[in-house]
Amino acid sequence: MSGVLGSLLPAYLFCVAEQGVDSALAGVLNSLTPIFVIIIGALFFQSKTSTNKVIGILIAFTGSILLFLSQPDFAHNSNAFYVLLIVIATVMYGINVNMVHRYLVGIPSLQIASLALSLNAIPAAIVLYFTGYFNHDFSDKGVLLSTGFSCVLGVFGTAIASVLFYMLIKRAGAVFSSMVTYGIPFVAIMWGIVYGEQVGWKQVVCLLVILAGVYVANRKVARA
Repeated sequence: MSGVLGSLLPAYLFCVAEQGVDSALAGVLNSLTPIFVIIIGALFFQSKTSTNKVIGILIAFTGSILLFLSQPDFAHNSNAFYVLLIVIATVMYGINVNMVHRYLVGIPSLQIASLALSLNAIPAAIVLYFTGYFNHDFSDKGVLLSTGFSCVLGVFGTAIASVLFYMLIKRAGAVFSSMVTYGIPFVAIMWGIVYGEQVGWKQVVCLLVILAGVYVANRKVARA
């Protein structure tokens, strides 16, 4: 279940969704994950979340929204169907985070990721077969490049990232670990700078809002 809800289905949903929305909007919507972690945890896992964490997450999510709205072409990226697919994926992430935190805390992270991704390979291979992947000309440079980049995405973006994420869930808890999604805008802007995109004061302010939310969510409240 962790493999299906945490990797397999969200991966397909994001890939389909980004045919209709750009990566900036996908990254912002991915920031819904901590909110769904709290909601699903409260509804189905009897989890309790402190007020400062809720406030901090809402502040950080507001910063993500403002960061997206500060982009000049945000009005052209609002396809409701594709947006819904990403929201569904973040709901699945929320379920998975709570499930791992509650039921898999005693199992090594490497074993969880290995079993989950190994079982995911079976339905994924079936999808490859029926979508005609094995009929491609593998001497074609474009096919080889696409396959290579997909492997890089799978190894680093899914396999290694999953192991590290499961480790974080066990050490820092469900809510804090899900807040890694707020690092996505920083990475996106970093790569934008590398490729010559302009970063103005609005983007900097939005990033500071996100950092403020993360700080509020994780600061210790003094006891009376």
